[in-house]
Amino acid sequence: MKELLFSVTKEDFELQTFRAGGKGGQNQNSRSTGVRLIHKASGARGEARDERSFDQNRKNAFLRLVATSKFKTWHMIETARRLGNAINIEEEIKKALHPANLKVEVKDEQGKWITAEPNYPWEEEDEK
Repeated sequence: MKELLFSVTKEDFELQTFRAGGKGGQNQNSRSTGVRLIHKASGARGEARDERSFDQNRKNAFLRLVATSKFKTWHMIETARRLGNAINIEEEIKKALHPANLKVEVKDEQGKWITAEPNYPWEEEDEK
């Protein structure tokens, strides 16, 4: 049987409305149908202004917010923390971001992609 670890409620979000502009005629000019949602804990944002309806835009903004990598990362870390695995997450992130596991490419002066050596702040801490 599944057990609910935590829930996200409307109090966890900041709702901002604005006039969307664009198509929609007077409805767009006179009503604030554009919606921006901000998840306070993660800082993730979702915005929608494509529909004429405030409710539809709010739904679309929420769907866009939960699809962001910022929200997904927060959700994963929060789930692990509540399960008691928060300490292991930092170690796993360090392992995943180890230079042997990453390939960083940058453009040189001629505009060609070249492999660069990444610089990680925790390597400097380990050397001290």
